[in-house]
Amino acid sequence: MTEGDAPAEHGGERRRGERRREERDRIRLFEQLIAAEQDERRRLALFLHDGAVQSLSGIALMLDAVGHAIEDGRYEQARQVLASAAALHRQTIQSLRDLSFNLEPVVLRDQGFVPAVRALAERLGIGQSVRVELDVGPGEALVERARVALYQLIREGLTQAISRGPTTVTIALSDRPDGGAELVIADDGHRERRRDSAEAFEERVRPLSGKVQVEHGDGGTTVTVALPGYAIRA
Repeated sequence: MTEGDAPAEHGGERRRGERRREERDRIRLFEQLIAAEQDERRRLALFLHDGAVQSLSGIALMLDAVGHAIEDGRYEQARQVLASAAALHRQTIQSLRDLSFNLEPVVLRDQGFVPAVRALAERLGIGQSVRVELDVGPGEALVERARVALYQLIREGLTQAISRGPTTVTIALSDRPDGGAELVIADDGHRERRRDSAEAFEERVRPLSGKVQVEHGDGGTTVTVALPGYAIRA
């Protein structure tokens, strides 16, 4: 082997090592996605069983009671029970609409990431008299599952921030030198130390091998989410 062959050999070994690491990353990501999908199905089944299914069962019983009341000539009671059944029916429809929106926001699919986040900020922020500053343009270049995950992270971040009574919430998404992305959600609301505020983010970034850092201070709360490039661009 000549002296010129050594760098080439080392370079080839380095590339093979990089390919092995990339393959391990892809396998780990695939396993995490499968586990996340299973967890999501369990949560969905539990939500439907304890929510919509129970409500619809209650509505059926109430309608049976309305029929019996009419047969017995208790028309006022029938009217009252029917009104209650109608109210519960409307609540159930709304809960199912919310579930459908959370699973796949239509605006995210039809209009793109930035318009979807802007609409979300307007819906959650303006109604609460909170100024929301957005800079999330890099999200348009990411794969669909990453855009959906980031949208859900932003929704969770906004919801938590608004509960702290801020005047301003800043949301910024930027590219990282390693090909990944970083999401920062900062607010000037009241200080808190609840662990569950971090767990909600950690659960959502786990399928994308992401990392979360939540900092609470006297000046507000800052949530930083780092996502690796292989999970959001491949």
